[in-house]
Amino acid sequence: MRLLFFGTPEFAVPTLAALVDSGNPPLEVISQPARPVGRGRRLQDPPVAAWAREHGLEVAQPARIRGKELMSRWRALAPDAAVVVAFGQIFRRRLLELPRLGCINLHASLLPKYRGAAPIQAAIAAGETRTGVTTMLMERGLDSGPTLLQQEIDIRPDETTAELAPRLAAIGAELMVRTLRELDAGTVEPRVQHHELATYAPMLTKSDGVVDWRLPAPRIYDRLRAYTPWPGLTGEIRGQSVKILGGRPATELTDRGTGAAGQIVGRGGGMRVACGDGTIFILERAQLAGKKAVSAVDLMNGLRLEAGERFAVAEE
Repeated sequence: MRLLFFGTPEFAVPTLAALVDSGNPPLEVISQPARPVGRGRRLQDPPVAAWAREHGLEVAQPARIRGKELMSRWRALAPDAAVVVAFGQIFRRRLLELPRLGCINLHASLLPKYRGAAPIQAAIAAGETRTGVTTMLMERGLDSGPTLLQQEIDIRPDETTAELAPRLAAIGAELMVRTLRELDAGTVEPRVQHHELATYAPMLTKSDGVVDWRLPAPRIYDRLRAYTPWPGLTGEIRGQSVKILGGRPATELTDRGTGAAGQIVGRGGGMRVACGDGTIFILERAQLAGKKAVSAVDLMNGLRLEAGERFAVAEE
């Protein structure tokens, strides 16, 4: 097949590799421009562009994909399909309608659940036990186009976003190859989504990682898993920001809290913090801003924190 490939982060690399391995290397790989990184602010290509160059593929990195010259070039390539995986720019109608079979997106959720930029994090934060990937025909709405194929997997009880994302990327790559084959053969039927069941997963911000101690401890643990590695889960005590690097909900029946949400209630196994519904979160590892990571007990000792002291709680 004659393909264009649009993708940017590490999540998109397995799909690009699978296309090459299947004998369908894209005519052109389109990715986001190089960005300055690190203290030296040196320009660095995103993972897709770097992988494509290493494997001898044609690469374009336009700041915008709206230019007439770009459209003329892609039109001349006469693509059968455009494969899109976490690209990061909006497609206009003329691009959506350019490929013979359309623009095919790989989305990291079981649509119509978790449309948007952060579906993996949203599924974990919501306490889901299953998720998956979906291939869909793109249209102008946000992840609202007809779905093609889906594949489900379990979310492991302790799995973080950093661990789940590569698994989804791998099965998504296989699903995209299968989708293109069946779409070209006419053996897959696009299905309109049940829009009334749609939920949304907007792009995360730093403020999403601020812990809300009023939630039950299992929900806080879900957010810790979801927001690892970014934006991380943070609390505040004595005016200092504390990044929560490890912890778990207390499961013993005797561990029912009587303190106010956010209040330190003991040290057993770590720093025990009262949460919503009388639950306890055991904070095991943490980091003060600008400091090295330490055990929660060492943090308590260093700050001389005692039972009864309390983390800041929103809207109080």
